[in-house]
Amino acid sequence: MSELVRGATERTSLAGANRVEVLLFSLGRDRATGREEVFGINVFKVREVMRAPAITRAPDMPPAVEGVVSLRGSMVPVINVAKFCGFDIDSPPNIVIVTEYNRQVQAMLVHSVDHILRMEWSDMRVPPPMLAHRMGGLVTAVTELADKRIVMLLDVERILSETAAAGKDIDEFQEVQNMNAERTILFADDSSMARKQIEQTLTQLGVSYIATRNGKEAWAKLDELATRADAAHMSVYNLIQAIITDIEMPEMDGYVLTRKIKNDARFAGIPVVMHSSLSADANINVGMSVGADHYVSKFHPKELADVLRPVLEAGQKDKDA
Repeated sequence: MSELVRGATERTSLAGANRVEVLLFSLGRDRATGREEVFGINVFKVREVMRAPAITRAPDMPPAVEGVVSLRGSMVPVINVAKFCGFDIDSPPNIVIVTEYNRQVQAMLVHSVDHILRMEWSDMRVPPPMLAHRMGGLVTAVTELADKRIVMLLDVERILSETAAAGKDIDEFQEVQNMNAERTILFADDSSMARKQIEQTLTQLGVSYIATRNGKEAWAKLDELATRADAAHMSVYNLIQAIITDIEMPEMDGYVLTRKIKNDARFAGIPVVMHSSLSADANINVGMSVGADHYVSKFHPKELADVLRPVLEAGQKDKDA
């Protein structure tokens, strides 16, 4: 099954064009609904797909973590995604999707994999409230297949965070020193967990923020701010001093958002910080090629604050001059 995941060269060429490849998979048939839903994960996060090897049980692990497996000399935690989602599946899962994101490697235990779907981010939609509520906020985007099945993109960052591997305790946020500066940052991220952590970081940093859920929503807000600034005969920079954007977002991804910002004179001088779980060199290079000023991996509050502080301090000095 490893042939499902091709090399990164062709895939990287999709980045910046608002396109993505999604690996479709199933968690099995849920006894409660009688349905077998289709889920997806960005192929950029997938290392390989294989039959589940022997899983070693270990004490004191979160309920959804089945144990660990040995992969090429490394011990990798195995997350039972159906159990995490609260599904009562009628047959045991026996496929693992080995993923790498947020600088961590983990295996997602699923029932089966289908195929890789190439699509536009603009074809992905923010999940409707009813679906978002039913899935407990675990779905970041949805789209419809040609056969009318609905594909749900899982918030894998939240799964990793809540199974403890990427969780940040209060001590790390307390390492962020307050700036005591009147600064405002606009950020875009489709993950509820990521938005919460960004908000905590910015609050600890002592700056105001405007939160949006994807590139399209962020661009609409930026356009609104630009209109307001023009009416007041001032620069948009007087209203926001920096922008933080995720990469993977429905409707408009972070690469396209960054390019639009950098190609629009209204936003001249406003730095863009890419904040993503896609930490491979290829992703960073694409981010810089579309004009990002900085690139920070999730979820590292102090690293994000350390990047933002000099950017915002420079702006404050210009304002006070």
